[in-house]
Amino acid sequence: MTEINEDREKRGKKPFEPKDKDKKEKEVTISTTDPESGVFHKGEHKKCMAYEAHTACDPKGYVLGVCVTAGNIHDSVAFDPLFDGLYIDFPQIEIVTGDSAYKTPWISKKLIDKGIRLAAPYTSPKGNKNKGFRKNDFKYDKDNDNGMCPEGHIMKYSTTNREGYREYKSDPEICRNCPHLKSCTHSKTYQRTITIHIWNEYLEQVEKWRLTEEIKELYKQRKETIERVFADAKEKHGMRYTQYRGLAQVTKWVKLKFACMNLKKFALHLYKDNPFPSINTSIYRFLSQINLHLLCVMEVY
Repeated sequence: MTEINEDREKRGKKPFEPKDKDKKEKEVTISTTDPESGVFHKGEHKKCMAYEAHTACDPKGYVLGVCVTAGNIHDSVAFDPLFDGLYIDFPQIEIVTGDSAYKTPWISKKLIDKGIRLAAPYTSPKGNKNKGFRKNDFKYDKDNDNGMCPEGHIMKYSTTNREGYREYKSDPEICRNCPHLKSCTHSKTYQRTITIHIWNEYLEQVEKWRLTEEIKELYKQRKETIERVFADAKEKHGMRYTQYRGLAQVTKWVKLKFACMNLKKFALHLYKDNPFPSINTSIYRFLSQINLHLLCVMEVY
């Protein structure tokens, strides 16, 4: 909220007052069997009560950390506790690879401020292109702090909302007579609004990295690393369903499963290096190769 108020004050707006702690009532689906689980949407139509294991691994598929949450917690919300714990043990991380759920202004800013690059995929603009202009059809003039519609008309700054988005609105007098009005907005006030986040420059930097060959090659490895971890966990280690109830018990169960998977993978790597090692050689190799975990790329899901 501090950064949002600073942005508002720069533009002559009053800072926001702290919100009342009283939360609005809302209807939530709670399981009578396990109240700590949450509704997880599997595709567009199927949903169930479940837990999510937000997991990070290195390029060789070793699980470095996991944060278990209810099934209705978004990936971007679980990123902070997962990354904060990992960064304490692995401060040398240089690149974090994640899917589009992690491509948010806050995560981009957090990683870039620590000198870490985010490898994220292309995200298509929201909205149906056949039903009118989408956000990417509008331009933002950073120097003059103005938006510009597809017809070339200026959209002036209006305010910065509590979510950190600057709002730029068109002139209704111009829009009223615009030939593309129906393709632009159905507002009764004949006005179109676009939003730009105060940390938009961080997202732009992530988008520039996405176009580099290094990031492209790293992102291709997701299907061979974190996706393989989840495939093995579900198909070979019975992690598609859990027999435990409660977040604490499920978290212990998930961490124990991943620990076993790491040991199994490590044993296979040792055997490939030397099919018939002595006991002393195995111990030495185990201690000397612990640095397998200390790699500079982290995959998250």
